[in-house]
Amino acid sequence: MTDRNRYTQIIERIFLSRYEPGRREVTFEREEIEEAARELGIKLPKNLGDVVYSFRYRTVLPESIRARAPEGEGWIIRPAGPSRYRFVATALVAITPNRLLAETKVPDATPGVIALYSLSDEQALLAKLRYNRLIDVFTGVACYSLQSHLRTHVPGVGQVETDEIYIGIDRRGAHYVFPLQAKGGNDKIGVVQVEQDLALCAAKFPALICRPIGAQFMGANLIALFEFEESASGLAISSERHYRLVPPEEMTTEDLAAYRVRAP
Repeated sequence: MTDRNRYTQIIERIFLSRYEPGRREVTFEREEIEEAARELGIKLPKNLGDVVYSFRYRTVLPESIRARAPEGEGWIIRPAGPSRYRFVATALVAITPNRLLAETKVPDATPGVIALYSLSDEQALLAKLRYNRLIDVFTGVACYSLQSHLRTHVPGVGQVETDEIYIGIDRRGAHYVFPLQAKGGNDKIGVVQVEQDLALCAAKFPALICRPIGAQFMGANLIALFEFEESASGLAISSERHYRLVPPEEMTTEDLAAYRVRAP
């Protein structure tokens, strides 16, 4: 049995054991993963948290769960405190790159030795962002990496993790914090991850201006960057840009002329 099949049976068992028609929230404890595996006669996953992580960020929930969402909505899994989670019915927001958006060429400054030994898509993406100063370019703020893979506890939320934290300063002297979610391969940026980044900034960097960022590989050297903000109707994408890393000799005078007249 594959991990996906095991995880599907476990998460389905947990949800259906607690769901009642009309409910918009279903809360469960981490220990229920063990109980469900035992009741189903399934070998317990080595990493219990990966069951929840899988359905939050990598794969869709089983049809038996999706079918019980209110019309026009879907279920997401949010943290609800230490070792607690909550299925929540909400309007589904797909955070995917707009394929019609124009690209911007950037001379690739990634050291060859770094590109050679990057071990994963996510690691490679973080390196390319850092060495090419793409967060600075995208935000218009001088940015500095504070910490990679920050894992911390946020009151009322529980443990959260963000791929990288940047601190920035603009020409006025205002300070910013940019929590970054980076995704490669088939992984997608999740609404819950961005919500957690906002909560992290409010708890750990209350004096700084929080501007959550998402990064997604669209190809080997094509990177989509998103900036998010909170709106009256929930999370919204405030900006999106696509950057293609190219050898310096591929930058042409025509490219530069086009960028000079491009709308900001």
